[in-house]
Amino acid sequence: MLDRFSLRGKVAIVTGASSGLGVAFARGLAEAGADIVIGARRKDRLEETRRLVEETGRRCVAVPTDVTVVADCDALVEAAVSAFGAVDVLVNNAGVGTAVPATRETPEEFRQVVDINLHGTYWMAQACGRVMRPGSSIINVGSILGETTAGLPQAAYSASKAAVVGLTRDLAQQWSGRKGIRVNCLEPGFFRSEMTEAYKPDYIETMLQIRVPMKRVGEAAELVAAAVFLASDASSYVTGVTLPVDGGFLLT
Repeated sequence: MLDRFSLRGKVAIVTGASSGLGVAFARGLAEAGADIVIGARRKDRLEETRRLVEETGRRCVAVPTDVTVVADCDALVEAAVSAFGAVDVLVNNAGVGTAVPATRETPEEFRQVVDINLHGTYWMAQACGRVMRPGSSIINVGSILGETTAGLPQAAYSASKAAVVGLTRDLAQQWSGRKGIRVNCLEPGFFRSEMTEAYKPDYIETMLQIRVPMKRVGEAAELVAAAVFLASDASSYVTGVTLPVDGGFLLT
């Protein structure tokens, strides 16, 4: 049974891999046995992620990537195929958040969030869907804020993450049978990241007490473990689902 959770022999692409959860996804999938191809806009930090992945004994290729640029998404996938011969897993992690009141949010601010979180997710899935073999897995990283609110003005972020859930369902319907590509969505709750570092000091602690039954933030390894499940043959009959990893946030 444990062999079903192994990613040995698989090739995984992780976007947004220059910091935070993206780094955790890349290293965790490598620890599960996959060779890794990482993309992000910040080249210097991407190289640090590559070093961390290679410390696990797996191979890693780093490609500067802006997921809002279709040519960059295509180039990232081409680099994976060129280096390792295939793409078996995509973790669509690249994303950005804002907290701007709706009456003051500019068109540029709103569009930037949607462009990265939704359009970038689609362009990467599209590029991978063209080359993935049957048995492959796409994991879109959504958010619990695609289903609820959390006391901050996050219209663009919430709208984009809700759209990712709809996109996941549709791609699963299109590709699971015809292509044999499973498409699922992870919805993280509160995890330490660059986005949460921008919150007011007492915001997360307050939300933990009133909205999270487990009363704590998640550990990166807990989210990565869910990603390994969805990436591996352990979830070979799972597609089109949205999996919250939120300490019970959506119960409240």
